[in-house]
Amino acid sequence: MRAKQFFGITVLDKKVREVGRIEDVEIDTDNGNVTTLIISLNKGLFSNDSIEVDFDAISTIGDYILLNTEIAEEEVEEEKPEKVTVEVDDE
Repeated sequence: MRAKQFFGITVLDKKVREVGRIEDVEIDTDNGNVTTLIISLNKGLFSNDSIEVDFDAISTIGDYILLNTEIAEEEVEEEKPEKVTVEVDDE
C-alpha cells in the first residue's frame, strides 16, 4: 500500500464505531516506517479536531482501518450547535 492511499480512509475503533478519516501520517525518517496516524474526527462540518494514534494500534487495513483500541465517545461525538434566540420587533 502506498502512503497516499492512506489519506481519506475511514477509521473504525475496536467497537466498530466510525472515528474519522486519515488526515496525515508521520514517518520515521531514519527507517522510513509509518509511526503515527493523524485522524480527522467526525465532529461536524467546520470542526478541525484530530487525534494521533500509534501505527501499532492498527488491527486491520483494508477498505477501512480497524484499530485495536477504543476511542472515547467524547472525542468522536458530533458537536451540537448552540441554540440561538432571535427576537423580532414587529414595528
